Amino acid sequence: MERIYGLLGRTLGHSWSAPIHKALGCGGYRLIELEPEGLGDFLRREDIGGLNVTIPYKRDVMKFCDEIDPAAEAIGSVNTLVRRNGRLAGYNTDIDGFLYMLRRAEISLRGKKAVILGSGGASLTAQAAARQEGAREIVVVSRTGEVHYENLPERHIDAEVLVNTTPVGMWPHMDGAPVDLRLLPAVTAVVDVIYNPGRTNLLLQAEEIDHWWRMPGYALSPPGGRSIRYTGGLPMLVHQAKRAEELFFDRSIPDGETETITARLWRDRTNLVLVGMPGSGKTTVGRELARLSGKPFVDLDEEIVRKAGKPIPEIFAAEGEGPFRQLEHEVLMEACSRSGQIIATGGGAVLWSENRAAMRRTGRVYRLRRRLEDLPAEGRPLSQAGKLAEMERVRDPLYTAAADFAVSNEISPEETAGTIWRDFCER
Repeated sequence: MERIYGLLGRTLGHSWSAPIHKALGCGGYRLIELEPEGLGDFLRREDIGGLNVTIPYKRDVMKFCDEIDPAAEAIGSVNTLVRRNGRLAGYNTDIDGFLYMLRRAEISLRGKKAVILGSGGASLTAQAAARQEGAREIVVVSRTGEVHYENLPERHIDAEVLVNTTPVGMWPHMDGAPVDLRLLPAVTAVVDVIYNPGRTNLLLQAEEIDHWWRMPGYALSPPGGRSIRYTGGLPMLVHQAKRAEELFFDRSIPDGETETITARLWRDRTNLVLVGMPGSGKTTVGRELARLSGKPFVDLDEEIVRKAGKPIPEIFAAEGEGPFRQLEHEVLMEACSRSGQIIATGGGAVLWSENRAAMRRTGRVYRLRRRLEDLPAEGRPLSQAGKLAEMERVRDPLYTAAADFAVSNEISPEETAGTIWRDFCER
């Protein structure tokens, strides 16, 4: 009899589980979306082989299990189901993934005050992990609990490790952040179990604070700079899947598979975004990167023209810069909501902080540098009348803030693209 293997949840459009399990050898793994009223009938099926369980069913499935692993029972949450000899057994492999993620990021909970955002199944796993790792104090924050998001900074300003187990910031609603790290000045480690996008707004803020701490002349940096370790949830997702596969098929899989699959997913699903001054070669280099990588190429200026139905100089002439920037923002947000692309932005796309965040959430951002005298101005409204030098002065810090890596485009587009692609793959 053909067995059912897959991920059980309610809304699974964000999930990366199927390619992970297929890479681990389970070719028939699929996504199974169910409403709550259909849960019982489905779990009684005799042809179930193995299932992973996600939001909102990690606790609901427990009442349908014939047996539950003691560790999962203690946690109070099940994310893996296996049918053996007609009996449905429940396990928690999330804790394996969570602990692996901590070790990988070199984040220690021992002796620390840990604040865990959220009270669902993932929160129960994080609480169990914190206890196992010897956290000094564990605080659970929920919207309606004794400790909630409004009184957290006031009551627990000494929090040292912050763990987000809520869906705030998860695709497709990526704009939000559960807390403001500036209000928690003692936090030195941030863990976000969300894996899509790769960098949530919470992680972007942790990255920014850590960046200022590492800047030369730290004493002159903006207040709030401090060393912060941080990690997203992709290593946790992959490692718990590896452990689930071991339970599905009663076999051992080397831990090295976690790193191999994590790297492959990052490379395949992450956007590669080019920023830089008008005329710095983003489109030409982007097309070459698309050829090298096999990723689809998106030119934001071309998308703007297509959406507006007229060339960019005409948009400026008829409506001015403000409406153009709004249109640019809409097109960029749409492009960055998709994954696995090469995206060439317009020269001014970095002017809005919302744009910079959108690029970084789902992509690795590269700045192209080129000598000012080599930048063409024809057909570029804001590059006319000797404005390039002033434009570069204003935008330079914004390109720096947006980019993960800067590369000179004074050589051939092929060589520039090769440099970027090598860095991207190494990362």
